[in-house]
Amino acid sequence: MRLNRVVPFVLAAGFALASAGCEGMSKNVDGLLAGGAGAALDDSTIADGLRQALEVGTERAVAKTSAVGGFLGNKLIRIAVPEELGKMTSALRKIGMGSQVDELEKSMNHAAEKASAEATAIFWEAVKGMSIEDARVVLEGGKHSATNLLRERTSDQLTSRLRPIVTQKMDEVGVSRLYGDLVASYNALPLGQKPAMDMPQYVTSEALDGVFTMLAKEEEKIRADPLARTTDLLKLVFK
Repeated sequence: MRLNRVVPFVLAAGFALASAGCEGMSKNVDGLLAGGAGAALDDSTIADGLRQALEVGTERAVAKTSAVGGFLGNKLIRIAVPEELGKMTSALRKIGMGSQVDELEKSMNHAAEKASAEATAIFWEAVKGMSIEDARVVLEGGKHSATNLLRERTSDQLTSRLRPIVTQKMDEVGVSRLYGDLVASYNALPLGQKPAMDMPQYVTSEALDGVFTMLAKEEEKIRADPLARTTDLLKLVFK
């Protein structure tokens, strides 16, 4: 075992020996040397491990979602044309505008990919601002409990921060123009009526869902695969 991996284990083991009775010593030390969440780990260490897991997981998740085809080529998170536009897109396909509808879907996914590339710092801010009162429960919880906690605590904040970025990227890749053209074509049809749809909000929500989905996958890896624990703190805190 390398020195930089031994030191944290030795320090934590020393804490266990100093604070536990003879009967509990071996259990605490064995838990630490096994890389698990031993009883000797204090709340501060556990909270730091939780934050680091979310930071590492977010960085990996965003690297995947922001790649070319990160949304479009991933069936788990690919953004579909919203159901609210079903009547409009069905009518447009019938008059030969199916390729334009498909292009709208592609452009929404490309906008999400570009927007998610700028999401890492926003997510890290949210992670640092999280309450740590549930840290131990999260550590010992389900395989996606850290991701779920982050989603519950920060979704509104992340939405408000990410929406302007999504709107900008939608303009850059042509979503707004394509959507406007399709709506105009639909309105020109008999009985056509402009749909009430907040496209920036929809794409923002779907982009966040995609990042959280991939973050949950990364959390699962950190919990299950020792090779995914790339720092000494992650090795110490997670089983």
